[in-house]
Amino acid sequence: MITLAIAQLNPTVGAIAKNAETILNRVKTAHRQGIDLVLTPELALVGYPPRDLLLNPSFIDLIDQQLQQLAQIIPSDIAVLVGTVTQNSQAAIQGQKNLRNSVALLQNGQIQRYFHKCLLPTYDVFDEDRYFAAADHSDSFTLKNTHIGVTICEDLWNDQAFWGQRHYPVDPLENLVSQGVDLVVNLAASPYSVGKYRLRESLIRHSAERFHLPLIYVNQTGGNDDLIFDGGSFAVDRQGQLVSRSPLFAEDLCYFQYDGEKQDLQLTTIAPEPDSREAELFQALVLGVKDYLHKCGFQKVVIGLSGGIDSSLVAAIAVAALGSENVLGILMPSPYSSDHSITDALALGENLGIQTHTVPITEGMTAYDQMLDSLFHDTPFGIAEENLQSRIRGNILMAIANKFGYLLLTTGNKSEMAVGYCTLYGDMNGGLAAIGDVPKTQVFALCRWLNRDHEIIPANVLSKPPSAELKPDQVDQDSLPPYDILDNILDRLIHQHQSAALIIQAGFDPEMVLNVCRLVKRSEFKRRQAAPALKVTDRAFGTGWRMPIAERSPISMTQN
Repeated sequence: MITLAIAQLNPTVGAIAKNAETILNRVKTAHRQGIDLVLTPELALVGYPPRDLLLNPSFIDLIDQQLQQLAQIIPSDIAVLVGTVTQNSQAAIQGQKNLRNSVALLQNGQIQRYFHKCLLPTYDVFDEDRYFAAADHSDSFTLKNTHIGVTICEDLWNDQAFWGQRHYPVDPLENLVSQGVDLVVNLAASPYSVGKYRLRESLIRHSAERFHLPLIYVNQTGGNDDLIFDGGSFAVDRQGQLVSRSPLFAEDLCYFQYDGEKQDLQLTTIAPEPDSREAELFQALVLGVKDYLHKCGFQKVVIGLSGGIDSSLVAAIAVAALGSENVLGILMPSPYSSDHSITDALALGENLGIQTHTVPITEGMTAYDQMLDSLFHDTPFGIAEENLQSRIRGNILMAIANKFGYLLLTTGNKSEMAVGYCTLYGDMNGGLAAIGDVPKTQVFALCRWLNRDHEIIPANVLSKPPSAELKPDQVDQDSLPPYDILDNILDRLIHQHQSAALIIQAGFDPEMVLNVCRLVKRSEFKRRQAAPALKVTDRAFGTGWRMPIAERSPISMTQN
């Protein structure tokens, strides 16, 4: 019998000593419970993703030193698998990258051996081939007469029977099965997108059932820059049945057993799933905001409250992440602001228990009109004047953020970011786009979910037509399709990679589709200058979105 523990951790990228201390504390707790083997996530000592920190040789030396120290101070009668970075001894000989994405086995005061990642992803947000050399085979070790195979994240994502095709030439799991292992562990740092934990469980359960082999999956939790890691570590038995699951979006230390006689894992605690898509998504956004603030050294946020649904949702997320005492809402009415925009924003502030302050922008608008009169006096009121209002507000919010050391949260949603319905150096100002990967229709769904027990988002915010209120009687649908239609087109275009012709064939108005395609393409320069947006979908405008700005490709999103 082997007793195991999954240490689902929330490391900070680059904080090697702090991460090591967290690992040590979890190991000591597990040791008091008589645990034989503790599992940590991929690169747990370093934090994932470390990106170009890995290009600094001194940083790599610090990782090695910290790992050596950790091996010496953990209890001698417990084994620990720690995700780390190692030097590639074959680099000079074989012309490979200098580093490997590795797992170290710590036991008896020493680093007993290393295991290296075989499959290096380069899609979406991943760029591991930039830093690491791939191992040519997976490996295993023996503990209490149990043969344990070790894999790292992507190593389990090449099951041809599950995907219908093979993404890499080799399958590390098949390799371990041929070695006759009893159990396979997978140390991962798999970024979040809505519902992805179900995909992971389906994949691992399929592989376990296919090879009649128990599998343990360990995932990182927490937020690092634009990426959120949802945790949800789990284990499945030889039949592919779930025997353990850690909670989503939280650190955890989960215990379970491997029965050597039955050659299988025993049933233990299974954390419940979120009760809805909205509950899951809200938890993810809260964690992303909380960790971004704290890991970047901020304590408080400032938000521009327009009385609209986007700023209302961002304020609710911020309060859940940081507490109402750490959220400041700023109202900035103009001559075009409706009375209900002010009353709705004040009602939201009262519902959330946050401090609000009003800074009218009429005088600023007048000052700009006077300064620009010699240039603008013979021209009609238009986009330039509308955008000035947004930029005045953006300057006010940045001044408050600078003055008090707050972080400004932007309030734009994904639909707006896609088609450029946002103002550079105005409402795009800020340090983090909390809902920049959340489509407008999902914003409404989240707000309705927040109001499921009692009113948080004022009812009028949910019922009134969305508007930027930059000119009299303006509503978003003056410039954009209805959001349910727009989001459907954007989903097909961005997530499903459909051409304009295919979208039109699905029954959408041709002129509308072509216009949306043009707007998405034309707005790339804005997105390149936007604040980091928390990634919650499989195709976000962030590190995984690599569209050129200046391009005239013969095949574009507007082609038929």
